[in-house]
Amino acid sequence: MHKKQNYIYIGVDLHKETHTAVIINCWNEILDSITFENKPNAFSKLLKIVHKHSKELIPVFGLEDVGGYGRSLAVYLLEKGYEVKAVNPSLSWAQRMSSPTTKKNDNYDAYCVACVLIAKLYTLPNANPNDLYWTLKQLVGRRNSLVKDLIILQNQLNEQLKHNYPSYKKFFSDIGGKTALAFWEKYPSPQHLKNITVENLTVFLRKASNNACSTRKSLNILELMQSDGNTFRDHQDVRDFIVKSIVKQIRFNKEQMKEIEEELRIIVGKMGFKLHTMPGIDIVTETQLIAEIGDINRFSNADKLARFAGIAPIKFSSAGKGKEQKSRQGNRTLHGVFYFLAIQQVQTAKGSKLPRNPVFYEYYNKKIREGKTKPQALVSVMRRLVNIIYGMLKNRTEYVMPVITNKEAV
Repeated sequence: MHKKQNYIYIGVDLHKETHTAVIINCWNEILDSITFENKPNAFSKLLKIVHKHSKELIPVFGLEDVGGYGRSLAVYLLEKGYEVKAVNPSLSWAQRMSSPTTKKNDNYDAYCVACVLIAKLYTLPNANPNDLYWTLKQLVGRRNSLVKDLIILQNQLNEQLKHNYPSYKKFFSDIGGKTALAFWEKYPSPQHLKNITVENLTVFLRKASNNACSTRKSLNILELMQSDGNTFRDHQDVRDFIVKSIVKQIRFNKEQMKEIEEELRIIVGKMGFKLHTMPGIDIVTETQLIAEIGDINRFSNADKLARFAGIAPIKFSSAGKGKEQKSRQGNRTLHGVFYFLAIQQVQTAKGSKLPRNPVFYEYYNKKIREGKTKPQALVSVMRRLVNIIYGMLKNRTEYVMPVITNKEAV
């Protein structure tokens, strides 16, 4: 008897409200199917159907999304001691498209997942929905949402200010900074500055900026306001209200981001990782890397992590002829994190023109001297970063800057 005959295969098509499961044997024959709600109390219905057909066979489950809609089911099955495999959606899609007559519905999708389960039983990764990494990813996702909202809010603030203060961009270096926000909230339009003297405005700005603003700043703002001319329009009080509302929301988002970043520091501290010891990696970048990579132990070496991130090249050849090409596969979010991290490693400081990381700066220029283009050299830096990040995560070690003089790097 072939080993695969010892199993009964359950493919599950996952959705937000309900899941659909199809049970098949090793000959791809459908034994049963069931649709059940996506909640722990309903998962027992699935097991009852499975037990009816399993008898002496070992149930093995295939789930496409063990980190999203299918996470609760994966955790439930693992706690019950069942074998659960994570099925890449591209595999089930390829299975569905391989049929001479393609179709799509929940039952057929679940059947395709079960077929992939049979074909790749020994190569599919085991589902491992770790609570710590999952929670970290939720926090990172929440912060990313706040960042996107903040960009929208700042665009809305720009839209309002360009009507009230045409020269507003010259008022402050950062229109979303602490001092600027205090000013927009207090004086959303020029009419609120009518009876304000330079001295009064200076007192306000010094308090808002912790004594960073001078009398010259106040004088400059009032002169710019005068040069703009009369910007008062009907219903100005409503637009002033909008400006104040936007400012309050920006402040709230920034406070929320600070609180989330503090929670991220606590979680990373519990994990014991020290990626932040590398130049260019702050708490945000560190947590993005950890959240997207997950448990580093699921990668046996750095090469596999590079392929997961879409950084390793793919060889296309036929009849002994071909070449390596840039990969468009892999985790594109993780690829983006490594890309921007590589850019930071090869940058030079604006003032001194000294490299921020002399080692990577020299490595980058070495690749260019060898004939690589700048984008190709940057990919080489990304690939070396993968090796270093892999080692730091695997051994929970700090980054130690190799000894190299700035003269050698330049």
